[in-house]
Amino acid sequence: MDLTAVALLVSLISVTLSAGEAGAKKRSCADMRQFYTGKGFTLKGVPGTEISGENLSICPNVNTCCTIKMEERLSDLSHNEFEGLVREAGHSIQASLNAMYRTFNTYFLELLNGSERWLEETFVASLGDLYQPNAGVFHDLYADLHRYYDGTSLNLEEVLDDFWMKLLERLLKASDPETASLLSDDFLECASKQTETLHPFGDAPLELKTKLVQAFISVRAFVQGLTVAGEVVQKASQVPLSEECSHAIIKLMYCPHCQGLGSVKPCVNYCKNVMKGCFANQADLDTEWQSLIETMIQVASSFGAEPSMDTVIYSIPVRISEAVLTLQENMEIYTSKVFKACGDSGEEGTPSSISEEPKKKGSTVTALDYKPSPKSAARLEVQVTDVSNKLEEMQNYWIQLPSALCRGRTVSSTSSDNCWNGNTKDRYLQEVVGDGLAYQFDNPEVEIDITMPDRTIRQQIMLLKIMSNRLKNALNGNDVDFQDTSDGFSGSGSGLCADYLCDTPPVIGTKIVRLLENKRVIGSGNQIQPSIILLVLLLATLLLRR
Repeated sequence: MDLTAVALLVSLISVTLSAGEAGAKKRSCADMRQFYTGKGFTLKGVPGTEISGENLSICPNVNTCCTIKMEERLSDLSHNEFEGLVREAGHSIQASLNAMYRTFNTYFLELLNGSERWLEETFVASLGDLYQPNAGVFHDLYADLHRYYDGTSLNLEEVLDDFWMKLLERLLKASDPETASLLSDDFLECASKQTETLHPFGDAPLELKTKLVQAFISVRAFVQGLTVAGEVVQKASQVPLSEECSHAIIKLMYCPHCQGLGSVKPCVNYCKNVMKGCFANQADLDTEWQSLIETMIQVASSFGAEPSMDTVIYSIPVRISEAVLTLQENMEIYTSKVFKACGDSGEEGTPSSISEEPKKKGSTVTALDYKPSPKSAARLEVQVTDVSNKLEEMQNYWIQLPSALCRGRTVSSTSSDNCWNGNTKDRYLQEVVGDGLAYQFDNPEVEIDITMPDRTIRQQIMLLKIMSNRLKNALNGNDVDFQDTSDGFSGSGSGLCADYLCDTPPVIGTKIVRLLENKRVIGSGNQIQPSIILLVLLLATLLLRR
């Protein structure tokens, strides 16, 4: 071979080797370094060019720009970011529920206070001197209505019965002031018992009780429902992500950056599977959540049904005026029957002297009438419509949460080839799993033990069930303490509703969770007792053998 041929061969070999070295040149990690510092981390330990990814525990084990330490930091970051996103979404729902509560609460209190003002204004004119000494009876009635609405443990039917008894006693004494002090307590007690048969106030007490009790039970249950819904969202949104979920999220959001695919968005179905796995427990709230929202909408709609809520609240002065007028018109007949049934008042008082005095004073009450104005009716309709629409918007919140968290973070098409599928840029071929814990057994992205449901979420499911039952009973006018036969509670009785749940709605959520926790401790204690008994018996046997 001549020198020219040798030189040519050497040149070709050199070019080939140079080309091979160029082809094997490692990829720069400049993009990853910029992204990493943008997340608040320093460049210490960040490679300048790609390295082997064989030590990575979450991201694919291919050439990478991430070290194991970077992977750990990004895992913690993604964990915190998504917990924040869930809390933020929950805060939005809570804010909406709180706004509904404030608006409705303001509206209802305006109705109740307006009814009391109207009673005072009209009764001062119609009763004259008879009103002021007895104003406390009417004020106490409205005060009790406020207390009941606020959650105080009151039997509203008993409140109304006590009001009519007090009013009857006052009117009997006012009918003849000269003998009022001579009426004994025994006589007044006997007279009050005669109301069951004599009906001194006519039908007004029964008409008021029937409509007012129904309205207040529904209204109180409704505001309780708003409070409970907000507390459930708060508790469920604070459930920490599992370690498996954190790994799935970093793989979804940050592993592409490690492989130089930072501009490639995750595949939409891939993201859904990750989120459905991470929030499978929250999705189990859906059935009872939807039941609560649906029942609350039904209760809200009942406020506008005849007789409407504003008509019922303003009927309080109307029914009282009717009752007083009925008593005054029939005072002589009533007192005659009372004295016949109860005997002497205890002193010189006579039926005739009691019956004639009101006529002499000219204090006969004029029956009131209330007709809701078109403006009042329209305002109530706006309240009902606005509340119903907002509740409907959040009815599917828990099963829509995975899609909401993926929105804006993934490619739009489910059939795209240009998306991150967890390993590389390619189409995602796995099926999307169902909603809820039971459907996660074959979730390809998040490993979940479906036999271990989250305790906090189970408590919230029970709380939703309790509140839904209360609302359903309220629709039928029943204000009851619920009973539960499920395994969710232990201890004596079978109460689905604890005392405080039935008594104090504004703090219903927090207290019922405490009950569940306390009763669970009691239950476990009861389980230990048989073991102690066996131990004592064993020791006794050993001692006897000695």
